[in-house]
Amino acid sequence: MQIHEIIRTRRTALGLTQEQLAGKLGVSAPAVNKWERGLSYT
Repeated sequence: MQIHEIIRTRRTALGLTQEQLAGKLGVSAPAVNKWERGLSYT
């Protein structure tokens, strides 16, 4: 399993939206979206 798959799997298992996860991590929702699509990890 690749990191972007792990991020999405854990987020959904916790019942969080991308926006909620972004808020908890202090990043933007588009950043989380890019992570989950495997486009960026910064």
